[in-house]
Amino acid sequence: MTNSQDPPKLILPHGGYQTLQSYQMAEIVHDATVVFCNRFISIRSRTHDQMVQAARSGKQNIAEGSMASGTSKKTELKLIGVARASLEELLVDYKDYLRQHTLPLWGKDHPKAKEVRSLCYRKNRSYVTYKSYVEASPPEIAANTLICVIHQANYLLDQQLRVLEKDFLEEGGFTERLYHARIQRRKR
Repeated sequence: MTNSQDPPKLILPHGGYQTLQSYQMAEIVHDATVVFCNRFISIRSRTHDQMVQAARSGKQNIAEGSMASGTSKKTELKLIGVARASLEELLVDYKDYLRQHTLPLWGKDHPKAKEVRSLCYRKNRSYVTYKSYVEASPPEIAANTLICVIHQANYLLDQQLRVLEKDFLEEGGFTERLYHARIQRRKR
């Protein structure tokens, strides 16, 4: 039990990104993108490196934002936004791949798209959940699978950004907590 005279906590709980659904989906995107690029895009191609880096950036910025959240909600918001932008860049790369190879882009009602989208409801989903779609399928199925998974990750990040924005507006950030703690300390 805390005393009403105790100063408010300055550094809030933070981290725990491994349990975030957005991080879990971004990790799947990263792992699958590495496999996709190694299978279908020349290792010497700049596109190979760019796609892998965009996938990595999506995942890593979620982790970094989560760890920074204890002292900077502004930094967390910014990094989650960067993660979202990186995955959008990757989404465009996959659509470009399909277009440039004259392969069809599945609509959301395509039977295979529905099948892939339903996988996100599995417990303990990981790259292994999508492995056969990426490793044992032709490029059309692999790319469209990744597009579905990226859309799901982006949806989760959009939701996360809305919650972070709302929390920041209602609770403020580290600087405000620091100011209030100093004022409270001076009053004692």
